[in-house]
Amino acid sequence: MRIECPQTLDDASGRKLLDDAKQQTRTNGTAITLDFSKTESIDARGAAWIVAVADYAREKELQFAWEGQRGNVADYVALIEPGLLAKPQKAKEPETLITKLGATGIQVWEEAQEMATLLVESIYWTAIAPFEGRGFRWGLWMDELHEMGVRAVRINFVMNFLLGLTIAMMSAAQLREFGLGIYVANLVMIGFTRELAAIMTAVVISARTGAAIAAELATMKVQEEIDALRGMGLHVPQFLVAPKLLALLIVQPCLTAIGMIAGLAGGMVWGVFVLEINPGAWLAQSRDAVVLRDVSQGMIKSVAFAIVIVLIGCHNGLRVKGGSRGVGLMTTRSVVMDIFAIVVIDMLFALLFYYVID
Repeated sequence: MRIECPQTLDDASGRKLLDDAKQQTRTNGTAITLDFSKTESIDARGAAWIVAVADYAREKELQFAWEGQRGNVADYVALIEPGLLAKPQKAKEPETLITKLGATGIQVWEEAQEMATLLVESIYWTAIAPFEGRGFRWGLWMDELHEMGVRAVRINFVMNFLLGLTIAMMSAAQLREFGLGIYVANLVMIGFTRELAAIMTAVVISARTGAAIAAELATMKVQEEIDALRGMGLHVPQFLVAPKLLALLIVQPCLTAIGMIAGLAGGMVWGVFVLEINPGAWLAQSRDAVVLRDVSQGMIKSVAFAIVIVLIGCHNGLRVKGGSRGVGLMTTRSVVMDIFAIVVIDMLFALLFYYVID
């Protein structure tokens, strides 16, 4: 079907041209041919309407062609020819459940490989490379010790103290009914040495240090400082990750020990001042309840938590995309992954200590 284009093709005449094409091909049209023999001028909006006619023809699966252009009109049509000849886009097929699961599985596998590579490189640059004379950033390590350890003591002590107070408060409400208030000391001691101090300290450190690590490395990635380090031939795990890993491996058990003391202090405050138990009796009951194996469990967990917090923070920081929003998203993702990993690791240790070793 041939459609004659007007002498001047602008916004108004171009809109009418599209309407005419739709009207004439609505019943039995199989093709559209634009005739530019009478057209003397085309502006940008008129050219956009010509492309709209071509898009309409592709949408309705009609043949589209043009003829008769000359002079400046021919030059303009040649300029927009790629838009007129564009192939119709295929409709995107909806993803099935299997496709989504497969894509998610591939993404998880690739990310797990990246994390495993980062872990191996970090352990090498932390525990092996310094003894081979390949250098270690001791100055940054000292700064990280202060930032991760010293500056976290107060918040860690307060959080564990309040948790110990809460645990004693809740357990006392049940045990006092049977006249067993003194056994609150046993419960607090066992709970904090085995589980609570290590987990609470890890959560505090993940929210404080893990988020800071992710934000620091993500900002460096966005500002292309990571690429600059690689361009200078420096190893990112050696330069940025190893000092953080060694620092947290040292301070995490120390903070966990402080958390144990704080939790026991919180429980004792409730036992002495509310339950009116003699301080000497409370301390003796706590001493009788403590077992070296329980303390060692908490310390071993703290080491595993330290490795996971640094690894997840560095991993998310190094794979950030976008600008400031990407930094925020990766920081949030790092904290969420930290807490999830802490719970999973604690579950695996519980399985190991209570069902395998025993």
